[in-house]
Amino acid sequence: MTSTLRLESIRFATVDAPSAAAFWAGLLAREVHADADGLLLPGDRGQVGLRFAPALAAPANRPWLHLHVTSRSLEHQQQLVETALGLGGRRLDVGQGPEDRFVVLADPGGNELCFIEPGNRFLAGTGPLGEVTCEGTPRVGRFWHEALDWLLVWDEGEQTAIQSPEGGTKISWDGEGWEGRSSGGERRRQRFVLVGSEPEREIARLLGLGATRSGEDPTELADPDGNLVTLRAG
Repeated sequence: MTSTLRLESIRFATVDAPSAAAFWAGLLAREVHADADGLLLPGDRGQVGLRFAPALAAPANRPWLHLHVTSRSLEHQQQLVETALGLGGRRLDVGQGPEDRFVVLADPGGNELCFIEPGNRFLAGTGPLGEVTCEGTPRVGRFWHEALDWLLVWDEGEQTAIQSPEGGTKISWDGEGWEGRSSGGERRRQRFVLVGSEPEREIARLLGLGATRSGEDPTELADPDGNLVTLRAG
């Protein structure tokens, strides 16, 4: 069955959606579009879109998903960090040591992000938003490989990664010790938003690949790891 699905965005539920959207718009040089489901920063040229929707409370634990921003040089990495701080970001300690070359921040909505050091071979050529990195089993990585018809660019041990055939942002999963690191409530804060021209047909296909119904909303599913997925007509 040929897929009509495309990944519209990664959706973040956050206490300050306007500030988070403005932060990422400034950092990635994107426009913000408001709609019924929050604020969308559309992707382009292989870059994954981002969406920010309001939440009632700040996250209590680390998220199951965060973003990696690439850099061309150490000077460029520092410039990006300074820009992010100027846009309302804050430094975040997640246990990184002095030997680590990446820099960890949180955006104004509390969403974690990393500025990756130059020369990272895995993210070479991926563009500014180099990676969406997730906690998750190899099974869920392979599910998304089939669901989106993207390339499976890494499948080793507990780690998987996929990338659009056009290149751009990679999405990766690491299954080592992932169970229990994020509670069910925390895992509902981020989700993949899909768009398809034949949503009923695509929902049936996703269910056949291992997705499940998430509730009464027919547009809402869960992937094999239980993460929410929204599928809209488009």
